[in-house]
Amino acid sequence: MSFSFRDASSHALVPFGWDDVWEAEFAPFAAQGLVPGRVVRVDRNACDLFTPDGPVRADTAFVMPHDPMRVVCTGDWAAVDPAGADPRFVRSLLPRRSQFIRSTSSKRSEGQVLAANVDHAVVCVSLAAELDLGRLERFLSLAWESGAEPLVVLTKADLVPDVTYLLADAETAAPGVQVVVASAATGEGLDVLADVLGGGTSVLLGQSGAGKSTLTNALTGREAQEVQAIRDADGKGRHTTTTRDMLPLPDGGVLIDTPGLRGVGLWDAESGVAQVFSEIEELAADCRFQDCSHQSEPGCAVLAALEDGTLPHRRLDSYRKLLRENAWIASRTDQRLRAEMRREWKQRSAAGREMYERKRGGGGGHRRVY
Repeated sequence: MSFSFRDASSHALVPFGWDDVWEAEFAPFAAQGLVPGRVVRVDRNACDLFTPDGPVRADTAFVMPHDPMRVVCTGDWAAVDPAGADPRFVRSLLPRRSQFIRSTSSKRSEGQVLAANVDHAVVCVSLAAELDLGRLERFLSLAWESGAEPLVVLTKADLVPDVTYLLADAETAAPGVQVVVASAATGEGLDVLADVLGGGTSVLLGQSGAGKSTLTNALTGREAQEVQAIRDADGKGRHTTTTRDMLPLPDGGVLIDTPGLRGVGLWDAESGVAQVFSEIEELAADCRFQDCSHQSEPGCAVLAALEDGTLPHRRLDSYRKLLRENAWIASRTDQRLRAEMRREWKQRSAAGREMYERKRGGGGGHRRVY
């Protein structure tokens, strides 16, 4: 018997995000006698899913390809063998609506999907440590690129006597993004978060010590995740969360808690960077030259804003840094683009050598006569 969204048994999946669109995409698998499930946790060779019949554990041999971008991850919707199959396998994954991807630290320059089919990407930043706006902009670039709606949460607000300036700095680094000041200890901001996150799928992202696990426990209303005190020496966390777990929220929706991320490399995030630095993109539209690099060109609207103080130097420096990094990652994964960049670098090098010779005035050097 095929599975239907309108069957009584299907209601169990609605809190996990099941809808008519997922049902339509699952129809070919239902015809094969498979059942749908939402991946709530992934281990080395198996994963936990929630299905119409409740939680199940299934083997992931068929959904662990060599391409790391296609490996099963928390948040995926899957087609699973029906009850009674032994062993029980995840046979296929449904196409993802969104995916949060970062570049791994490996020399192979691979992308890693941290969470799939997410509606809200919640970037957690601890106010107990120095506010790193560059890191926040990096997280937000990936969040916008993922297809999810970003949200910034400034955690541990109870440890700071006045958050006014910190909030203003965070809002400047996150144009168009809601910034919530929260404290799991006092309950500040939790009602706002519960209202925003209810009914959808959200993922918590941030460094170790950002308070993700404590916030998870406060939002779910139970000790879902183990919490440890941060190190007094440097304010960093101890990676209390070691896997990506999906947990139900009391008022609807689900929350994915992730391990603390030491490195957050960009991965094909050009449009995400443009969204984070939207004011620079808007200024660039008024530059005299369409290909303006905002370095020394005449009629550059970006440099003009820099000079009159409208655009902070830090924002432009961060913008340039992220664009360079994204271009470099793209060049390492795209042979054609890599060749183009090498040609451009050679041209710049040749131009630099020519300029150097001109400055020398040819004194003592050999000039070629045509």
